[in-house]
Amino acid sequence: EVQIVESGGGLVQDGGSLRLSCAASGFTFDDYAIGWFRQAPGKGREGVACISSNDGSTYYADSVKGRFTISRDNAKNTVYLQMNSLKPEDTAVYYCATERTTARVMGVINLACGGIEYDNWGQGTQVTVSS
Repeated sequence: EVQIVESGGGLVQDGGSLRLSCAASGFTFDDYAIGWFRQAPGKGREGVACISSNDGSTYYADSVKGRFTISRDNAKNTVYLQMNSLKPEDTAVYYCATERTTARVMGVINLACGGIEYDNWGQGTQVTVSS
């Protein structure tokens, strides 16, 4: 069974930093691209950063370029999202997801990041940035 668990969220002041972790199990971690998404109150879920399975290439949303860094440690089956210079508009629930490798399933959220679709989600971790 695939399990994805996010951690590291919390309350931080404007300009502060946080590091989110995404621990995964139940599949061959090295073979999957992993993405971080976020959903702010009243808004849709959006891709923030994602990292490929093969060469470790990364993609970032324009809103976080230069501030966020995604990385992966395949030995630990974990992906990290280092978030610096946080802003109040970064406040959201942050979700980790694995790439979709099978046909779409009705009722399952399916979103793209960097040209890859993701459909297996964790429960999310809340990030709140106070002004």
